[in-house]
Amino acid sequence: MAEAAKKAFVTGHPIAHSRSPKIHGYWLAKYGIDGLYQAIDVAPEAFAEFLRTLQAQDYRGGNVTIPHKEAAFALAKRRDADAEQIGAVNTLWFEDGELCGGNTDAHGFAANLDEYAPGWAANGPAVVLGAGGAARAVIHALKQRGVSDIRIVNRTLARAQELRDRFGGGVSAHNIAATGELLEDAGLLVNTSALGMHGNEGLSADPGRLPDRAIVTDIVYVPLETPLLAAAKARGLRTVDGLGMLLHQAVPGFERWFGIRPEVTAELRQMIIADIGAIK
Repeated sequence: MAEAAKKAFVTGHPIAHSRSPKIHGYWLAKYGIDGLYQAIDVAPEAFAEFLRTLQAQDYRGGNVTIPHKEAAFALAKRRDADAEQIGAVNTLWFEDGELCGGNTDAHGFAANLDEYAPGWAANGPAVVLGAGGAARAVIHALKQRGVSDIRIVNRTLARAQELRDRFGGGVSAHNIAATGELLEDAGLLVNTSALGMHGNEGLSADPGRLPDRAIVTDIVYVPLETPLLAAAKARGLRTVDGLGMLLHQAVPGFERWFGIRPEVTAELRQMIIADIGAIK
């Protein structure tokens, strides 16, 4: 009797915009795996019940996105160290019949910089713009790689202070008015805020204040070149867009569900770039 197709999912609310099915579908085809990866829209009030039915529906696990990452963290029976530190789960799988949760966003962030700006971790201090869930993953990645001076800048200082308290030594919290001064000796600028999306042309920081050695990265990938990255390029700085973070964060989950560690290829990147262009 033939083995049933391996099944995984991505869930959020809404979820129609997700590119995860295209990424995982590309890998399923590339590696000749009999598998299925589908987007499932689940409202917050139905999320716990959705998780309870996964095994009965033969799912091996899946990805979790907004607004379910914190709920997935609470509902997972076991969590990996990254999820514990970040406080959110974006990847689910089963071990010994128990639902386990992990967070691959920090891995995705670091792997993207490893690919396009090798040696980045030695280029501190780092300035992180924003204090939301994505900032937590970025700060965790920075600390894992040994960056000892991490400066969080946020419009609401209290939220930056919460992250400072969460991550401890080497992390400081600042009001947005301090951004310019903080950039003057920074070697890495990371934007985790929504500035630059949905037609917002406002710059979250002025790359002109950065030293020549600085690297600028933006986790936003629509548009692929945000106003911040465009300004940094014009200044002659090294830049890294956010698409690689999306692609690399998908790797560990695919390996758990389908048994092969996939490769992030130029072909995959171009396929997603074409998809981004098609919906403009």
